[in-house]
Amino acid sequence: MKEIEELNLPEDIKYSSDHEWARTDGDIIRNGISDYAQDQLGDIVFVELPETGASYEQGDEFGTLESVKAVSEMYLPVGGEIVEVNSDLEDAPELLNENPYEAWIVAIKPSDPGQFDELLSRDAYLAMLKE
Repeated sequence: MKEIEELNLPEDIKYSSDHEWARTDGDIIRNGISDYAQDQLGDIVFVELPETGASYEQGDEFGTLESVKAVSEMYLPVGGEIVEVNSDLEDAPELLNENPYEAWIVAIKPSDPGQFDELLSRDAYLAMLKE
């Protein structure tokens, strides 16, 4: 496992306390798992993706990740409608381990775009991890 100082935590995205990241892409928000989450899980072997068109509230469970160590739930950092899923992960879940910030999981049309601003900055997320 990586030391906290070794984690890749880009500054241009936001983080949730559940170890998901969110990045704006026009009027949608792409979401994935942080480098910390993928490091803790180990080798990811399966991703359960939600259906396109499904709607969730902020913090709702929307899928699961299965690794060689455990099964972990994923929670939406912002509420809204799933407008796209990264179907590449169905055949290649290891993409989340290789580059968790390129291997996004879902794209969300937010019901309240202000929820994005409530997420943690890189520094706030890093401070949370150090606690």
